[in-house]
Amino acid sequence: MHSTILAFLEFSRTATSMSVAAIVLLPIGIWAAKNDAATATGLDKVAALANLCFAMPLAVFGAEHFSAAAGISQIVPKFMPWHLFWTYLVGAALIAASLSIATKIEVRWSGLLLGIMFFLFVAMMDLPQTIAQPHNRFTWALLLRELSFGGAGWILAGTAMEERGRGKALITVGRVILGISAIYYGIEHFLHPLGMPGVPLEKEMPHWIPARAVADYLTGAFLVVGGVCFLLNRKTRLAATYVGGWIVLMVLIIYGPVLIAALLDPSTDVKVEGLNYFFDTLLYGGAILALAQAMMPATQAPQNS
Repeated sequence: MHSTILAFLEFSRTATSMSVAAIVLLPIGIWAAKNDAATATGLDKVAALANLCFAMPLAVFGAEHFSAAAGISQIVPKFMPWHLFWTYLVGAALIAASLSIATKIEVRWSGLLLGIMFFLFVAMMDLPQTIAQPHNRFTWALLLRELSFGGAGWILAGTAMEERGRGKALITVGRVILGISAIYYGIEHFLHPLGMPGVPLEKEMPHWIPARAVADYLTGAFLVVGGVCFLLNRKTRLAATYVGGWIVLMVLIIYGPVLIAALLDPSTDVKVEGLNYFFDTLLYGGAILALAQAMMPATQAPQNS
């Protein structure tokens, strides 16, 4: 028992900074979302959590850019100078965007710029890697993940602009991207039904999680059906609410216990991996809930600035 407590307390600097960022952002996001959640009815209460679910992971990854800068700087494209500078700049941008989106202040700018940043990541890193390894399913999953995060940024920006009669094009771009990624991810869940639900990457669900295949098949079904609705723009609000809500539920009941087990592990790498998987998937769930929020009638949509 004593050794377990020590393993939990002996965080690395990276795991500590990521955890603290989440803890700090959580009450800020809850405070900002409380009015929207209180006035929303039915399933719209789930969509009201979009900004919180999207903003908190951004803060976590921003903190990681500062505390693990040396390692992250290694993935900056070789043709770019000043790798550490770009690592810190992206970290600062992620934290600034998280605060803006969580508090719903100037989201039309933070969402727009965040989307551009993620699209640049795709162009400079994910797309070349996917072209080099076209048969690697994980490179496609990563490319679609970054596109989805960028598309969600534009959805949030478009929702804020829509209050001023603009933003439809940004929402449409994000909706199409999320539709494509959801269908691809859904198919992957049927082809590889033991992976972690949500974004289909290398990690598999631990054996101690019951009904692993059932969780993956259900997630796959939600994603495929939801993706088709997104692309056709039919029942988009309802589909995005169900899919986003399901992904967030999977984060809580599957990724949550996996995260706790990772934090109890003495290895720093295991801790950081657990945090990354948890918040990556929460970010994807928040991206889909952002689409549900964007589809609300103007009189019901949360007020952004």
